[in-house]
Amino acid sequence: MELSDGVVHLRPINYRDAKWWKLVHQENRAWLKPWEVSYPEGGGAPPKFRKMVRAFKKDGRWGRSENLIIMHGPERVGFIALGGIAYGPSRSAFIGYWVVEKFANRGFVTRAVDLLRDHAFDDLRLHRIEINIRPENQPSIRVAMKAGFELEGKRSKYLHIDGEWRDHLCFVATRD
Repeated sequence: MELSDGVVHLRPINYRDAKWWKLVHQENRAWLKPWEVSYPEGGGAPPKFRKMVRAFKKDGRWGRSENLIIMHGPERVGFIALGGIAYGPSRSAFIGYWVVEKFANRGFVTRAVDLLRDHAFDDLRLHRIEINIRPENQPSIRVAMKAGFELEGKRSKYLHIDGEWRDHLCFVATRD
């Protein structure tokens, strides 16, 4: 599955992205660290890249998630995922994303969220999409709001981020 609006192109992550992924995480460590998931004591370690992509591909085949590289022309500018896809009575999912620092504040992530939200509603026929954001992450809050998500409320100690259980704000869009 690939999506494009003429400016931003979303394509599945693949094994050929390994070198880029590693380099971006090294060069953007200070930029990404405050927002990236961490693993609580006894929670294991982050998976190696190949294992992570293998899990993403399996989840994609089963319809549980879509994990995509955000492209602008030939440049990889970030990553976006539609995860926790649930059908049945909830028909819901969540969106998570990050952007390479040098491509921040250029509208690429907002466009990617727009594309993925529309795909979730129109193609997957989901009803509700969430974006959960740390309250300190004002640029990400702006992305969610520009993409039409509304603040629903606060989730206390929702995810383990940067070594601690962190509160998040829950932004929601529904297919109405």
